[in-house]
Amino acid sequence: MSLSYYQLSVPVFLRGLDILSKLLDKAVEHCDAQGIEFDELLQTRLAPDMYPLLRQIQMVSDASKYGAARLAGIIPPSFADNEVTLADVRERIANTHAFISSVTAEQYEANEGSTVVLKLPTQEMTFTQQDYLLHFAMPNFYFHLTTAYDILRHKGVPIGKMNFLGAI
Repeated sequence: MSLSYYQLSVPVFLRGLDILSKLLDKAVEHCDAQGIEFDELLQTRLAPDMYPLLRQIQMVSDASKYGAARLAGIIPPSFADNEVTLADVRERIANTHAFISSVTAEQYEANEGSTVVLKLPTQEMTFTQQDYLLHFAMPNFYFHLTTAYDILRHKGVPIGKMNFLGAI
């Protein structure tokens, strides 16, 4: 049985966004119990040259919305990257989830066989849809989701592997 690009991406992106929301719920509980301001946690980074938690959340959002949009051949919504509070990041996650939920298998099918072109500041990259999904979109998505998890874990939030994997 072969799975479509839609089946391989949309459910994965939605699940990852749901897991990120649950990880943030655990972080809020931890902050409340420890008397820590959650908004301070958003500026935490693992290393000086890495993005803080807030940017990791934004990148999870971007990786999933751009991934779905590029594979479906549609334009994703633009988010201003101006979040500063828990409410802001929750809204961003919800908006990303809503957009990805609106992308249909039919849109993916109508775009099947096209190439994905990424125009970066210093270069342009062209992918087949399969290569884009497997070698760019998914690794990028999981990198930022994992890094968000790692930041929370590093700051003492009581989460473990099963929190990252979610319900199986």
